[in-house]
Amino acid sequence: MLKIHRDYSQTDEQKSAGKARHPMMLLVIVVVLCALLTYIVPAGQYDREISAESGMEMVVPGSFHYVVRTPVSLMGLLGSLTTGMQKAASVIFFVMVAGGMFAIINGTGALNTALANAIKRMKGREILLIPILMTIFGCSSAFCGSFEEFLVFVPLILAVCITIGYDSLTAVGIIFIAATAGYAGSITNAFTEGAAQDIASVPRFSGMIFRAGMFICLEAVSVLYVMWMARAVKNNPKFSGSYVYDREFNKGKRIDLDNVGKLSRRQIYAILVFVIGIAIAVVGIIKWEYYVDELAAIFLAIGIAGGIVGGLKPGEICEYFVKGCRDMVLPCLMIGLANSAVVILSDANVMDSALHALAYVLQKMPQPVMPFGMFVFHEIINIIVPSGSAQAAVTMPLMIPLADKVGITRQTAVLAYQLGDAFTNIMSPTGGEILAALAICKVPFGKWVRYLLPLFIIWWIMAFAFLLLATGIGFGPI
Repeated sequence: MLKIHRDYSQTDEQKSAGKARHPMMLLVIVVVLCALLTYIVPAGQYDREISAESGMEMVVPGSFHYVVRTPVSLMGLLGSLTTGMQKAASVIFFVMVAGGMFAIINGTGALNTALANAIKRMKGREILLIPILMTIFGCSSAFCGSFEEFLVFVPLILAVCITIGYDSLTAVGIIFIAATAGYAGSITNAFTEGAAQDIASVPRFSGMIFRAGMFICLEAVSVLYVMWMARAVKNNPKFSGSYVYDREFNKGKRIDLDNVGKLSRRQIYAILVFVIGIAIAVVGIIKWEYYVDELAAIFLAIGIAGGIVGGLKPGEICEYFVKGCRDMVLPCLMIGLANSAVVILSDANVMDSALHALAYVLQKMPQPVMPFGMFVFHEIINIIVPSGSAQAAVTMPLMIPLADKVGITRQTAVLAYQLGDAFTNIMSPTGGEILAALAICKVPFGKWVRYLLPLFIIWWIMAFAFLLLATGIGFGPI
Protein backbone atom coordinates (compact mmCIF):
# COMPACT_ATOMS: atom_id res chain seq x y z
CA MET A 1 0.00 0.00 0.00
CA LEU A 2 2.82 2.37 0.86
CA LYS A 3 4.44 1.90 -2.54
CA ILE A 4 1.15 2.49 -4.37
CA HIS A 5 0.50 5.68 -2.38
CA ARG A 6 3.95 7.02 -3.23
CA ASP A 7 3.46 6.42 -6.94
CA TYR A 8 0.11 8.26 -6.93
CA SER A 9 1.73 11.15 -5.03
CA GLN A 10 4.38 11.49 -7.69
CA THR A 11 1.75 11.46 -10.41
CA ASP A 12 -0.16 14.23 -8.65
CA GLU A 13 3.03 16.28 -8.34
CA GLN A 14 3.74 15.88 -12.02
CA LYS A 15 0.19 16.95 -12.87
CA SER A 16 0.59 19.98 -10.62
CA ALA A 17 3.79 20.99 -12.36
CA GLY A 18 2.25 20.38 -15.77
CA LYS A 19 -0.72 22.64 -14.95
CA ALA A 20 1.47 25.46 -13.62
CA ARG A 21 1.02 28.83 -15.31
CA HIS A 22 3.53 29.37 -18.09
CA PRO A 23 6.22 31.85 -16.98
CA MET A 24 5.35 34.19 -19.85
CA MET A 25 1.77 34.56 -18.61
CA LEU A 26 2.76 36.81 -15.70
CA LEU A 27 4.49 39.23 -18.03
CA VAL A 28 1.59 39.13 -20.49
CA ILE A 29 -0.73 40.13 -17.64
CA VAL A 30 1.65 42.94 -16.61
CA VAL A 31 1.84 44.25 -20.19
CA VAL A 32 -1.97 44.24 -20.53
CA LEU A 33 -2.35 46.03 -17.17
CA CYS A 34 0.15 48.67 -18.31
CA ALA A 35 -1.88 49.13 -21.48
CA LEU A 36 -5.07 49.62 -19.40
CA LEU A 37 -3.28 52.20 -17.25
CA THR A 38 -2.72 54.36 -20.32
CA TYR A 39 -6.52 54.85 -20.43
CA ILE A 40 -6.71 55.73 -16.72
CA VAL A 41 -3.61 57.68 -15.72
CA PRO A 42 -3.35 61.25 -17.07
CA ALA A 43 -0.52 61.73 -19.56
CA GLY A 44 2.27 64.13 -18.72
CA GLN A 45 5.84 65.01 -19.59
CA TYR A 46 8.96 66.54 -18.13
CA ASP A 47 11.14 68.59 -20.43
CA ARG A 48 14.54 67.03 -20.94
CA GLU A 49 17.98 68.38 -21.74
CA ILE A 50 21.42 66.94 -22.37
CA SER A 51 23.77 67.41 -19.44
CA ALA A 52 27.06 69.02 -20.46
CA GLU A 53 28.89 67.17 -17.67
CA SER A 54 27.60 63.63 -18.10
CA GLY A 55 26.21 63.71 -21.65
CA MET A 56 23.00 62.10 -20.33
CA GLU A 57 19.49 63.21 -21.20
CA MET A 58 17.99 64.38 -17.89
CA VAL A 59 14.65 65.75 -16.78
CA VAL A 60 14.34 69.46 -16.07
CA PRO A 61 13.02 70.06 -12.52
CA GLY A 62 9.76 72.01 -12.38
CA SER A 63 9.02 71.43 -16.07
CA PHE A 64 6.26 68.83 -15.70
CA HIS A 65 3.13 69.52 -17.70
CA TYR A 66 0.12 67.49 -18.73
CA VAL A 67 -0.31 66.55 -22.38
CA VAL A 68 -3.05 65.03 -24.50
CA ARG A 69 -3.62 61.43 -23.50
CA THR A 70 -2.39 58.90 -26.07
CA PRO A 71 -3.53 55.50 -24.81
CA VAL A 72 -2.04 52.45 -26.44
CA SER A 73 -4.07 50.95 -29.27
CA LEU A 74 -4.62 47.24 -29.85
CA MET A 75 -2.00 47.35 -32.59
CA GLY A 76 0.37 49.18 -30.25
CA LEU A 77 -0.21 46.58 -27.55
CA LEU A 78 0.49 43.70 -29.92
CA GLY A 79 3.48 45.50 -31.41
CA SER A 80 4.97 46.25 -28.00
CA LEU A 81 6.64 42.82 -27.96
CA THR A 82 8.85 43.68 -30.92
CA THR A 83 9.52 47.21 -29.68
CA GLY A 84 10.37 45.81 -26.26
CA MET A 85 12.75 43.30 -27.81
CA GLN A 86 14.33 46.03 -29.93
CA LYS A 87 14.83 48.14 -26.81
CA ALA A 88 16.53 45.22 -25.09
CA ALA A 89 18.27 43.94 -28.23
CA SER A 90 21.80 44.32 -26.86
CA VAL A 91 20.98 42.28 -23.75
CA ILE A 92 18.96 39.68 -25.67
CA PHE A 93 21.69 38.99 -28.21
CA PHE A 94 24.31 38.97 -25.47
CA VAL A 95 22.33 36.29 -23.63
CA MET A 96 22.00 34.23 -26.81
CA VAL A 97 25.71 34.47 -27.62
CA ALA A 98 26.62 33.59 -24.04
CA GLY A 99 24.23 30.63 -24.14
CA GLY A 100 25.88 29.46 -27.35
CA MET A 101 29.33 29.82 -25.76
CA PHE A 102 28.38 27.70 -22.75
CA ALA A 103 26.85 25.05 -25.01
CA ILE A 104 30.11 24.80 -26.98
CA ILE A 105 32.24 24.49 -23.83
CA ASN A 106 29.76 21.95 -22.43
CA GLY A 107 30.02 20.07 -25.72
CA THR A 108 33.67 19.35 -24.97
CA GLY A 109 32.63 17.79 -21.66
CA ALA A 110 35.07 20.10 -19.88
CA LEU A 111 32.69 21.97 -17.58
CA ASN A 112 30.70 18.95 -16.41
CA THR A 113 33.86 16.95 -15.76
CA ALA A 114 35.52 19.83 -13.90
CA LEU A 115 32.40 20.51 -11.81
CA ALA A 116 31.92 16.82 -11.03
CA ASN A 117 35.48 16.51 -9.78
CA ALA A 118 35.16 19.71 -7.72
CA ILE A 119 31.92 18.50 -6.10
CA LYS A 120 33.45 15.10 -5.29
CA ARG A 121 36.44 16.75 -3.63
CA MET A 122 34.14 18.91 -1.50
CA LYS A 123 31.98 15.99 -0.38
CA GLY A 124 30.56 16.83 3.02
CA ARG A 125 31.61 20.48 2.66
CA GLU A 126 29.42 21.45 -0.30
CA ILE A 127 27.76 24.22 1.71
CA LEU A 128 31.02 26.20 1.38
CA LEU A 129 30.34 26.62 -2.33
CA ILE A 130 27.56 29.07 -1.49
CA PRO A 131 29.68 31.76 0.26
CA ILE A 132 32.48 31.29 -2.29
CA LEU A 133 30.21 31.75 -5.31
CA MET A 134 28.11 34.50 -3.75
CA THR A 135 31.22 36.49 -2.82
CA ILE A 136 32.39 36.31 -6.44
CA PHE A 137 29.02 37.40 -7.86
CA GLY A 138 28.51 40.04 -5.17
CA CYS A 139 31.93 41.63 -5.65
CA SER A 140 31.51 41.66 -9.42
CA SER A 141 28.25 43.53 -9.00
CA ALA A 142 29.55 45.94 -6.33
CA PHE A 143 32.71 46.84 -8.24
CA CYS A 144 31.70 46.36 -11.89
CA GLY A 145 27.92 46.80 -11.93
CA SER A 146 27.36 43.31 -13.35
CA PHE A 147 23.81 41.95 -13.23
CA GLU A 148 22.15 40.78 -16.45
CA GLU A 149 25.51 39.28 -17.50
CA PHE A 150 25.05 36.67 -14.76
CA LEU A 151 22.17 35.06 -16.65
CA VAL A 152 24.70 32.96 -18.52
CA PHE A 153 25.78 31.25 -15.30
CA VAL A 154 22.29 30.06 -14.36
CA PRO A 155 22.45 26.67 -16.17
CA LEU A 156 25.90 26.03 -14.66
CA ILE A 157 24.96 26.88 -11.06
CA LEU A 158 21.63 25.06 -11.49
CA ALA A 159 23.44 21.85 -12.41
CA VAL A 160 25.72 22.19 -9.37
CA CYS A 161 22.82 22.81 -6.97
CA ILE A 162 20.68 19.96 -8.28
CA THR A 163 23.67 17.59 -8.05
CA ILE A 164 24.49 18.58 -4.47
CA GLY A 165 20.89 18.20 -3.32
CA TYR A 166 19.81 21.83 -3.22
CA ASP A 167 17.07 23.28 -5.41
CA SER A 168 16.73 25.64 -8.35
CA LEU A 169 15.71 28.51 -6.08
CA THR A 170 19.08 28.17 -4.36
CA ALA A 171 20.77 28.40 -7.75
CA VAL A 172 18.94 31.62 -8.63
CA GLY A 173 19.59 32.97 -5.12
CA ILE A 174 23.32 32.27 -5.23
CA ILE A 175 23.61 34.41 -8.34
CA PHE A 176 21.02 37.15 -8.12
CA ILE A 177 20.66 37.63 -4.36
CA ALA A 178 24.43 38.12 -4.27
CA ALA A 179 24.28 40.47 -7.26
CA THR A 180 21.48 42.50 -5.66
CA ALA A 181 23.44 42.87 -2.42
CA GLY A 182 26.36 44.05 -4.57
CA TYR A 183 24.19 46.57 -6.39
CA ALA A 184 22.75 47.91 -3.13
CA GLY A 185 26.21 48.17 -1.59
CA SER A 186 27.81 49.47 -4.76
CA ILE A 187 31.43 50.53 -4.33
CA THR A 188 32.56 51.44 -7.86
CA ASN A 189 29.47 50.79 -10.00
CA ALA A 190 29.82 53.35 -12.79
CA PHE A 191 26.38 52.57 -14.28
CA THR A 192 24.36 53.54 -11.19
CA GLU A 193 26.21 55.08 -8.30
CA GLY A 194 28.81 56.76 -10.51
CA ALA A 195 26.14 58.25 -12.78
CA ALA A 196 24.08 59.48 -9.81
CA GLN A 197 27.11 61.11 -8.17
CA ASP A 198 27.98 62.86 -11.42
CA ILE A 199 24.48 64.32 -11.63
CA ALA A 200 24.60 65.34 -7.96
CA SER A 201 27.99 67.05 -8.46
CA VAL A 202 29.50 64.76 -5.83
CA PRO A 203 33.01 63.36 -6.47
CA ARG A 204 32.66 60.05 -8.30
CA PHE A 205 32.99 57.00 -6.02
CA SER A 206 33.40 59.20 -2.94
CA GLY A 207 32.10 57.81 0.36
CA MET A 208 33.64 54.46 -0.53
CA ILE A 209 34.46 53.37 3.03
CA PHE A 210 30.85 53.79 4.18
CA ARG A 211 29.51 51.90 1.15
CA ALA A 212 32.11 49.13 1.51
CA GLY A 213 30.93 48.51 5.07
CA MET A 214 27.34 48.53 3.83
CA PHE A 215 28.17 46.00 1.11
CA ILE A 216 29.86 43.64 3.59
CA CYS A 217 26.81 43.73 5.88
CA LEU A 218 24.32 43.17 3.05
CA GLU A 219 26.39 40.40 1.48
CA ALA A 220 26.93 38.60 4.79
CA VAL A 221 23.22 38.59 5.63
CA SER A 222 22.38 37.41 2.11
CA VAL A 223 24.91 34.57 2.20
CA LEU A 224 23.65 33.38 5.59
CA TYR A 225 20.05 33.42 4.33
CA VAL A 226 20.79 31.40 1.19
CA MET A 227 22.90 28.92 3.21
CA TRP A 228 20.09 28.50 5.74
CA MET A 229 17.50 27.85 3.02
CA ALA A 230 19.84 25.50 1.16
CA ARG A 231 20.55 23.48 4.29
CA ALA A 232 16.81 23.19 4.99
CA VAL A 233 16.22 21.88 1.46
CA LYS A 234 19.13 19.45 1.77
CA ASN A 235 17.65 18.02 4.98
CA ASN A 236 14.09 17.95 3.67
CA PRO A 237 13.69 18.29 -0.13
CA LYS A 238 9.94 18.89 0.21
CA PHE A 239 10.71 22.10 2.13
CA SER A 240 11.68 23.60 -1.21
CA GLY A 241 9.16 25.78 -2.99
CA SER A 242 10.46 24.39 -6.29
CA TYR A 243 10.36 20.72 -5.23
CA VAL A 244 7.65 19.71 -7.71
CA TYR A 245 9.20 21.65 -10.59
CA ASP A 246 12.71 20.37 -9.97
CA ARG A 247 11.47 16.77 -9.94
CA GLU A 248 9.57 17.30 -13.17
CA PHE A 249 11.97 19.47 -15.18
CA ASN A 250 15.45 19.56 -13.62
CA LYS A 251 16.28 15.97 -12.64
CA GLY A 252 18.12 15.50 -15.92
CA LYS A 253 20.46 18.38 -15.10
CA ARG A 254 22.12 16.38 -12.33
CA ILE A 255 25.84 15.81 -12.96
CA ASP A 256 26.85 12.14 -12.94
CA LEU A 257 29.38 11.85 -10.12
CA ASP A 258 29.65 8.06 -10.27
CA ASN A 259 31.13 7.78 -13.74
CA VAL A 260 33.26 10.90 -13.81
CA GLY A 261 36.81 10.62 -15.07
CA LYS A 262 39.76 12.95 -14.98
CA LEU A 263 39.94 15.95 -17.25
CA SER A 264 41.58 15.16 -20.56
CA ARG A 265 44.32 17.38 -21.91
CA ARG A 266 41.94 18.94 -24.44
CA GLN A 267 39.34 19.55 -21.74
CA ILE A 268 41.97 21.27 -19.60
CA TYR A 269 42.78 23.52 -22.55
CA ALA A 270 39.08 24.33 -22.96
CA ILE A 271 38.80 25.20 -19.25
CA LEU A 272 41.88 27.43 -19.51
CA VAL A 273 40.36 29.28 -22.47
CA PHE A 274 37.16 29.72 -20.49
CA VAL A 275 38.94 31.03 -17.36
CA ILE A 276 41.24 33.36 -19.31
CA GLY A 277 38.28 34.71 -21.29
CA ILE A 278 36.26 35.41 -18.14
CA ALA A 279 39.30 37.12 -16.59
CA ILE A 280 39.64 39.35 -19.68
CA ALA A 281 35.94 40.21 -19.43
CA VAL A 282 36.27 41.18 -15.74
CA VAL A 283 39.32 43.35 -16.43
CA GLY A 284 37.51 44.95 -19.36
CA ILE A 285 34.50 45.79 -17.19
CA ILE A 286 36.68 47.38 -14.51
CA LYS A 287 39.26 49.14 -16.67
CA TRP A 288 37.49 49.93 -19.94
CA GLU A 289 33.83 49.82 -18.85
CA TYR A 290 32.97 46.94 -21.17
CA TYR A 291 29.26 46.26 -21.48
CA VAL A 292 27.16 43.67 -23.26
CA ASP A 293 28.50 44.22 -26.81
CA GLU A 294 32.14 43.83 -25.78
CA LEU A 295 31.30 40.95 -23.44
CA ALA A 296 29.37 39.18 -26.21
CA ALA A 297 32.44 39.45 -28.45
CA ILE A 298 34.63 37.95 -25.71
CA PHE A 299 32.17 35.12 -25.06
CA LEU A 300 31.98 34.36 -28.78
CA ALA A 301 35.78 34.14 -28.87
CA ILE A 302 35.73 31.86 -25.80
CA GLY A 303 33.25 29.54 -27.48
CA ILE A 304 35.16 29.29 -30.77
CA ALA A 305 38.61 28.95 -29.20
CA GLY A 306 37.36 26.61 -26.47
CA GLY A 307 35.64 24.39 -28.99
CA ILE A 308 38.74 24.18 -31.19
CA VAL A 309 41.18 23.33 -28.37
CA GLY A 310 38.54 21.03 -26.88
CA GLY A 311 38.58 18.87 -29.99
CA LEU A 312 35.30 19.85 -31.61
CA LYS A 313 34.97 20.02 -35.38
CA PRO A 314 33.77 23.28 -37.00
CA GLY A 315 30.38 21.77 -37.75
CA GLU A 316 30.01 20.59 -34.16
CA ILE A 317 30.88 24.06 -32.85
CA CYS A 318 28.11 25.51 -35.02
CA GLU A 319 25.62 22.87 -33.85
CA TYR A 320 26.36 23.43 -30.19
CA PHE A 321 26.20 27.21 -30.64
CA VAL A 322 22.75 26.98 -32.25
CA LYS A 323 21.59 24.65 -29.47
CA GLY A 324 22.78 27.11 -26.82
CA CYS A 325 20.98 29.98 -28.54
CA ARG A 326 17.84 27.87 -28.83
CA ASP A 327 17.91 27.13 -25.10
CA MET A 328 17.91 30.88 -24.41
CA VAL A 329 14.88 31.75 -26.57
CA LEU A 330 12.40 31.72 -23.66
CA PRO A 331 14.59 33.87 -21.37
CA CYS A 332 15.13 36.31 -24.23
CA LEU A 333 11.38 36.55 -24.86
CA MET A 334 10.92 37.23 -21.14
CA ILE A 335 13.41 40.09 -21.28
CA GLY A 336 11.64 41.51 -24.35
CA LEU A 337 8.22 41.30 -22.69
CA ALA A 338 9.51 43.01 -19.54
CA ASN A 339 10.72 45.89 -21.69
CA SER A 340 7.38 45.97 -23.53
CA ALA A 341 5.69 47.13 -20.33
CA VAL A 342 8.22 49.96 -19.99
CA VAL A 343 7.79 50.94 -23.66
CA ILE A 344 3.99 51.14 -23.30
CA LEU A 345 4.16 53.40 -20.22
CA SER A 346 6.82 55.59 -21.80
CA ASP A 347 5.15 55.99 -25.21
CA ALA A 348 1.81 56.87 -23.59
CA ASN A 349 3.51 59.52 -21.38
CA VAL A 350 2.34 57.73 -18.25
CA MET A 351 5.80 57.16 -16.80
CA ASP A 352 6.49 60.85 -16.22
CA SER A 353 3.05 61.25 -14.64
CA ALA A 354 3.86 58.50 -12.16
CA LEU A 355 7.24 60.09 -11.48
CA HIS A 356 5.62 63.50 -10.88
CA ALA A 357 2.95 62.08 -8.54
CA LEU A 358 5.48 60.19 -6.43
CA ALA A 359 7.81 63.20 -6.28
CA TYR A 360 4.87 65.37 -5.13
CA VAL A 361 4.09 62.97 -2.26
CA LEU A 362 7.77 62.87 -1.32
CA GLN A 363 7.95 66.68 -1.12
CA LYS A 364 5.25 66.66 1.57
CA MET A 365 7.27 64.43 3.90
CA PRO A 366 8.98 65.94 6.98
CA GLN A 367 12.77 66.21 6.94
CA PRO A 368 13.52 63.37 9.42
CA VAL A 369 11.85 60.74 7.22
CA MET A 370 12.87 62.24 3.88
CA PRO A 371 15.80 59.80 3.25
CA PHE A 372 13.46 56.84 3.84
CA GLY A 373 10.90 58.38 1.52
CA MET A 374 13.57 58.82 -1.17
CA PHE A 375 14.51 55.15 -0.81
CA VAL A 376 10.90 53.96 -1.16
CA PHE A 377 10.40 56.42 -4.05
CA HIS A 378 13.31 54.84 -5.95
CA GLU A 379 12.18 51.31 -5.14
CA ILE A 380 8.83 52.09 -6.80
CA ILE A 381 10.35 53.94 -9.77
CA ASN A 382 12.75 51.02 -10.24
CA ILE A 383 9.77 48.88 -11.23
CA ILE A 384 8.89 51.09 -14.21
CA VAL A 385 12.44 52.28 -15.01
CA PRO A 386 14.59 49.16 -14.50
CA SER A 387 17.74 50.68 -16.02
CA GLY A 388 19.92 52.14 -13.28
CA SER A 389 21.52 54.87 -15.37
CA ALA A 390 18.17 55.83 -16.94
CA GLN A 391 16.60 56.01 -13.49
CA ALA A 392 19.40 58.29 -12.28
CA ALA A 393 18.76 60.61 -15.24
CA VAL A 394 15.05 60.98 -14.48
CA THR A 395 15.08 61.00 -10.67
CA MET A 396 18.31 62.59 -9.42
CA PRO A 397 17.62 66.04 -10.98
CA LEU A 398 14.43 66.04 -8.87
CA MET A 399 15.98 64.60 -5.71
CA ILE A 400 19.04 66.87 -5.44
CA PRO A 401 17.13 70.19 -5.13
CA LEU A 402 14.81 68.49 -2.63
CA ALA A 403 17.78 67.26 -0.57
CA ASP A 404 19.31 70.74 -0.60
CA LYS A 405 16.00 72.28 0.47
CA VAL A 406 15.47 70.07 3.54
CA GLY A 407 19.12 69.93 4.59
CA ILE A 408 20.05 66.38 3.59
CA THR A 409 23.51 65.89 2.12
CA ARG A 410 23.63 65.08 -1.58
CA GLN A 411 25.67 61.99 -0.78
CA THR A 412 22.77 60.71 1.35
CA ALA A 413 20.36 61.39 -1.54
CA VAL A 414 22.64 59.35 -3.81
CA LEU A 415 22.72 56.59 -1.18
CA ALA A 416 18.91 56.49 -1.10
CA TYR A 417 18.91 56.14 -4.90
CA GLN A 418 21.62 53.45 -4.78
CA LEU A 419 19.67 51.32 -2.30
CA GLY A 420 16.34 51.96 -4.01
CA ASP A 421 17.73 50.96 -7.39
CA ALA A 422 18.64 47.50 -6.11
CA PHE A 423 16.13 45.41 -4.22
CA THR A 424 13.10 45.53 -6.54
CA ASN A 425 15.37 44.36 -9.38
CA ILE A 426 14.67 40.78 -8.28
CA MET A 427 11.22 41.24 -6.74
CA SER A 428 9.43 43.08 -9.53
CA PRO A 429 7.35 41.38 -12.25
CA THR A 430 9.07 43.71 -14.73
CA GLY A 431 12.52 42.40 -13.74
CA GLY A 432 13.36 40.76 -17.05
CA GLU A 433 16.62 39.20 -15.85
CA ILE A 434 15.14 37.45 -12.81
CA LEU A 435 12.14 36.22 -14.81
CA ALA A 436 14.53 34.91 -17.45
CA ALA A 437 16.54 33.07 -14.78
CA LEU A 438 13.35 31.54 -13.37
CA ALA A 439 12.31 30.53 -16.89
CA ILE A 440 15.61 28.69 -17.34
CA CYS A 441 14.92 26.84 -14.07
CA LYS A 442 11.22 26.27 -14.94
CA VAL A 443 10.10 27.81 -11.62
CA PRO A 444 7.04 30.12 -11.26
CA PHE A 445 7.60 33.71 -10.15
CA GLY A 446 5.29 33.24 -7.15
CA LYS A 447 7.57 30.56 -5.70
CA TRP A 448 10.50 32.95 -5.99
CA VAL A 449 8.59 35.71 -4.19
CA ARG A 450 7.82 33.38 -1.27
CA TYR A 451 11.45 32.29 -1.15
CA LEU A 452 12.79 35.84 -1.19
CA LEU A 453 10.23 37.73 0.91
CA PRO A 454 11.83 37.25 4.39
CA LEU A 455 15.21 38.43 3.08
CA PHE A 456 13.56 41.31 1.23
CA ILE A 457 12.10 42.56 4.50
CA ILE A 458 15.49 42.24 6.19
CA TRP A 459 17.07 44.23 3.33
CA TRP A 460 14.56 47.05 3.81
CA ILE A 461 15.22 47.20 7.55
CA MET A 462 18.96 47.35 6.87
CA ALA A 463 18.43 50.08 4.24
CA PHE A 464 16.53 52.19 6.77
CA ALA A 465 19.33 51.66 9.29
CA PHE A 466 22.02 52.71 6.79
CA LEU A 467 20.07 55.82 5.79
CA LEU A 468 19.47 56.72 9.44
CA LEU A 469 23.20 56.44 10.09
CA ALA A 470 24.08 58.45 6.98
CA THR A 471 21.69 61.22 8.02
CA GLY A 472 23.00 61.20 11.57
CA ILE A 473 26.66 61.57 10.57
CA GLY A 474 25.97 64.02 7.75
CA PHE A 475 27.34 61.57 5.15
CA GLY A 476 29.36 63.73 2.80
CA PRO A 477 31.64 63.50 -0.22
CA ILE A 478 34.59 61.85 1.52
